[in-house]
Amino acid sequence: MAEYKEITIYDIAKYLNISATTVSRGLKNHPAINKHTCKKIAEAAKLLGYRSNSFASSLRSKTTHTLGVIVPRISSYFMSYVLAGMEDAAGRHGYTLIINHSNESTDKEKTNAQTMFNKRVDGLLISVAYDTRNIDHLLPFFKKNIPVVFFDRTWSHKESMAIEIDNKLAGYEVTKHLLDQGFRKIAHLTGNLLRNVYADRLAGYKEALRDYRIPFEEKRIFIGPLSENAGIRLAENIIAMKDKERPDAVFAANDTSAVYCLLRLKEAGFRIPADIGFAGFNNDPVSQVVTPQLTTVQNPGYQMGETAVNNLISHLKGNTDIKATPKIILRSELIIRRSSLKKKTL
Repeated sequence: MAEYKEITIYDIAKYLNISATTVSRGLKNHPAINKHTCKKIAEAAKLLGYRSNSFASSLRSKTTHTLGVIVPRISSYFMSYVLAGMEDAAGRHGYTLIINHSNESTDKEKTNAQTMFNKRVDGLLISVAYDTRNIDHLLPFFKKNIPVVFFDRTWSHKESMAIEIDNKLAGYEVTKHLLDQGFRKIAHLTGNLLRNVYADRLAGYKEALRDYRIPFEEKRIFIGPLSENAGIRLAENIIAMKDKERPDAVFAANDTSAVYCLLRLKEAGFRIPADIGFAGFNNDPVSQVVTPQLTTVQNPGYQMGETAVNNLISHLKGNTDIKATPKIILRSELIIRRSSLKKKTL
């Protein structure tokens, strides 16, 4: 079998009887090369099977036009919206993404970060894992001046930027709405309080209780992985409680756990929201297909991803400095549906 020969710009130049410099410029649509010639070069490249040597190009320019992305869970509806925003923004600027997920593991997050560093990404976008306690694994990026942008689950660092919503305000608004509807014994199902998103939503919950002069009770806080099983376990706990101890509403820090808790309680004969009201977070599609539809918070995932990439690329192009704007707060929105409307109907 004949050995495969990689086609080069010199092969294209010989085929078209033009200079290699013209081919090189034509492949990049250089303004010095007319459109007709550029088209002929592109057609010849395709015919001959030419592949651009991006690795060699990146060595010359010291850039790869590649951004690394590390997410906690790629299966999350919210994160899929974030990634869609990132993909669209990166594509508009001629960048590609390398996407890894930590599966909520610090160890895997460290491995992912090392992989991104070794692949010479121009910048890193990261939402930290459930149990991450420090970001020492990102030090190689900071030492090499490779910009890092945190999103959603963020970490404060003087040489990075964070893109997030005001989770404390969102938690406050959800709790206040439930209180306005007459609920007084509100349980809060949340995630690991190491993470800003969950700690801040809990802080908003507590502040709303204070404003309504309702004592905070630790026993009404349930911490877990915010999975389907976590919602079902909370429902089983509620079913087993005596009437006077039972919460009259549940505010869950994501929609998945809220919906599965709601469904299990409905199965056990609870009326929603007459017996127990519900609110979730993120406005996942499941919030609208459950009956009654779930009150939730619109977390702007697409905008978050788009904003993160736009700011990172602007920094890489020298137009802005992410260190000058350490945090960007995006707007969230409380979406009120029937699951929490004890006093009135939509």
